[in-house]
Amino acid sequence: MKRQNRVLLLAVATWAVSHPLGATVMIQNKGSDTLVNVAQSLAEAYRQVQPEVAIAVTGGGSGTGIAAMINGTVHIANASRVIEEKESRMAAKNGVHPRELIIGYDALGVFVHKNNPLAEISLAQLARMYGDGADIKQWPQLGVQVPGCQKQKIILLSRQNNSGTYEYFREAVLKKNDFLLGTHDMHGSKDVVDLVSKTPCAIGYSGMAYASKTTRMLPIKRDAHTPAVAPTVSSAVDKSYPISRPLFMYTNGEPSGAIKAYLDWVISPAGQCLVGKKGYAPVRAVHCPP
Repeated sequence: MKRQNRVLLLAVATWAVSHPLGATVMIQNKGSDTLVNVAQSLAEAYRQVQPEVAIAVTGGGSGTGIAAMINGTVHIANASRVIEEKESRMAAKNGVHPRELIIGYDALGVFVHKNNPLAEISLAQLARMYGDGADIKQWPQLGVQVPGCQKQKIILLSRQNNSGTYEYFREAVLKKNDFLLGTHDMHGSKDVVDLVSKTPCAIGYSGMAYASKTTRMLPIKRDAHTPAVAPTVSSAVDKSYPISRPLFMYTNGEPSGAIKAYLDWVISPAGQCLVGKKGYAPVRAVHCPP
């Protein structure tokens, strides 16, 4: 009965929001803040291809989107991480069968202020800054003096724990260990980069599509014996950048109808060119118009 109520609520919400937009079909799409900008651009572009279909895009984090899909209140969940085992178990209890689609790749950028002279950083150094028991607290421990940073104390910017970016950083950099208490946990990917741009002492992590002229993304060393690699589209695809990751859209089971048509378009050359234009790496090489 609860499942029927969720389906009914989704149907009512779909009808209510679709008619003012002049669409006959509304697709609800929610989740990752890393993906929210590209998802909105994809939705707007698809409206030009299929005017009768509207896609309502909201953020809130990967966990929020996946939970909404499990609860039957969205058609597509955006995620910057793989669905977790506990989420899969909850989905099974609800009769939901998550189906995963990779729509692009991201190099998770480590951002510092544009005036920060640090040339590169290693995964081990990041873990010694962000991890529980961290012992790197000041910039001179990394061999630099940061202009405008009083007392040279490092200010750590992170994400809230419902974020796929938070979970990916915890897995890839901290090896699933806990974060240091006292990080400044930001709501969205853009918020991290905006605060870094205004805070010379700060360091933070976010999707590479949020790069700005007032910040720098540091090249990262996988270990002491390998060269530092900058976050780029090509280094995300070939995984030479140490913290590159796929980006996902999840549906309940194999998509059909308007949802399938939309996702087919997202991974078509037109959709993938837009993914590339927004700063992420397409799932395959595509020829895009200038």
